[in-house]
Amino acid sequence: MTSEKPAAADVAAMPFEKAMAELESIVGDLEKGAVTLDDSVKLYARGKALQERCEKLLAEAEARVEKITIGENGAAKGVAPLDVE
Repeated sequence: MTSEKPAAADVAAMPFEKAMAELESIVGDLEKGAVTLDDSVKLYARGKALQERCEKLLAEAEARVEKITIGENGAAKGVAPLDVE
C-alpha cells in the first residue's frame, strides 16, 4: 500500500462503491504477499472496517427495497416492504 490512510474515521462516511473498491485493493495487496507483517496487520484492520461499512450500507439498501404488489387483474396496485428471510 503506497499511502497511509487515517484509521477508520473516514470509512464511516464512505459511499459503498469507494469502500468496496478500496477493500478489493487491500485484498489484492494481501494476496500478493508483498507487504510486511506489520503492514499486513494494518491492512487487515482497515479491510475489516471497510467490510463492516459495506455490510451496513447493503443492509440499509435492502431495508429500502420494496416489491411491487400485483392486483387481481395483473396490474401493479402498489408497493409493499420486501420480505427479508
